[in-house]
Amino acid sequence: MTDLCEEFREYLIKVKKSSSNTVESYIRDVSQYFSYCASSQKDPLTADIDTLHAYLDYLSIMGKSEATKTRIIASLRCYYRFLISKGTVSENPADSIKLKKAEKKLPGILDSNEIVLLLSQPDGNDYKSIRDKAMLELLYATGIKVSELIDLTVSDINLQIGILHLHNEKKERIVPMYPAAVKTVANYLVNVRPAIVTDKTEDRLFTNMNGQPMSRQGFWKIIKHYAEKAGIKKDITPHTLRHSFAAHLLENGAQLKDIKEMLGHSDISSTQVYAQFIKSKYTASYSRFHPLAK
Repeated sequence: MTDLCEEFREYLIKVKKSSSNTVESYIRDVSQYFSYCASSQKDPLTADIDTLHAYLDYLSIMGKSEATKTRIIASLRCYYRFLISKGTVSENPADSIKLKKAEKKLPGILDSNEIVLLLSQPDGNDYKSIRDKAMLELLYATGIKVSELIDLTVSDINLQIGILHLHNEKKERIVPMYPAAVKTVANYLVNVRPAIVTDKTEDRLFTNMNGQPMSRQGFWKIIKHYAEKAGIKKDITPHTLRHSFAAHLLENGAQLKDIKEMLGHSDISSTQVYAQFIKSKYTASYSRFHPLAK
């Protein structure tokens, strides 16, 4: 199955033009499915809907959420479509799987005071804190994903006019930056990056302190460290600044369609979750403080 898995990877990259995160997620899900089939003495190539239902039962026993199971079935559905395109199988057993719709949770948001507190944690007294402050400011200024942040190149940012240029195989977008973020990133680019990135062929905007590409997990440790240092008790995730960026724009009057473009969402429904957050916030406030709402 190893060869098929590698062929599937190529299919995702070259045919589906999936992002690197999607590719790794699908490969991980399919590999775990292979392990289950091997331990259960089942052949993935002859699997039917009963096989997949048994796998879902196994995932439930392992404590997997509905959202996780939905993602895994999406991965397997794509995998079997790949096998059909090769003529390896004739039917897709995942097409008939119907799962309960996972409840869409509102994202974790920091309020404006917590944002200011978080962004003030790197003191700017050494190379690392200057770099960290630039990354945090840029995340909140633009609402980009952490994966996009660590993949940025120096040429993706235009500090003269204060914009960030995001692009991949499928789409591109321009996101503006507020002046404080421009100043912070400029300080990093001029005074820090040349000192830590000695390889002249390395074009990533941000690296680790050894000048090597930074991992998503590496940045996650950074943001978690500063959240703890700030005494923020909320559950912080790598997407917290992205969610806060969108919610604060909406709260201050930005249009959903504009936020959608800045976030790079392909469907407005993905952006509408922030409207639910704002509605929930004001409904709770109304119920608590309006004298006739109690």
